[in-house]
Amino acid sequence: MRTIGLIGGMSWESSAEYYRLLNELVRERLGGLHSARCVLHSVDFADIEELQAAGEWERAGELLADAAKGLEAAGAELLLICTNTMHKVAGQVEAAVSVPLLHLGDATADAVRAAGLGRVGLLGTAFTMEQDFYRDRLAGHGLDVIVPDAEGRALVHRVIYEELCLGVVREESRTAYQEVIAALVAAGAEGVILGCTEIELLIGAGDSPVPVFPTTRLHAQAAVDAALR
Repeated sequence: MRTIGLIGGMSWESSAEYYRLLNELVRERLGGLHSARCVLHSVDFADIEELQAAGEWERAGELLADAAKGLEAAGAELLLICTNTMHKVAGQVEAAVSVPLLHLGDATADAVRAAGLGRVGLLGTAFTMEQDFYRDRLAGHGLDVIVPDAEGRALVHRVIYEELCLGVVREESRTAYQEVIAALVAAGAEGVILGCTEIELLIGAGDSPVPVFPTTRLHAQAAVDAALR
């Protein structure tokens, strides 16, 4: 089993899900008392969020690249950035290390294509929904990606940062997300990508009339596949 390096803390709520999923998936594959070999660098999300808000992505990329170097030095043989949004700086992270980075967008797109779908809705932070870095990665796999309208994007973003990143799960927010999903389906979405690692704390398969693609779980599954390959 190869050692998985996790660049986490963005937020730690979803990083905890990564850790749980990696260990559960390894146990399912290998049985007994097996668990995942992994090392975690958990950043202070407040520092990263300030850089996001200020548009200082290069500086944020430097911080994650330094984390990646530390993980490689600690024995990581493959890396995960445990957040969709910070894949904006995936190139900086990849350039800093010699071990492979498993891109969350690739793992997600592979799952969507395997399900036979081509047009998907994308939920995530405003950065993920509105900027090109993530949508273009998905489009590179042949997917047609649509996002909520401005009001929907603002709602989805607010719930992520003001609630889910703080471990707050509200039923009224679940209902609001369901309304956003319904609008995406009405616009032709055949499935919905939960393109923020915290959204899985709020939305599951039963909350959508079309398939949902939980990026945290998909990323963890890809990591375990690679670690055991």
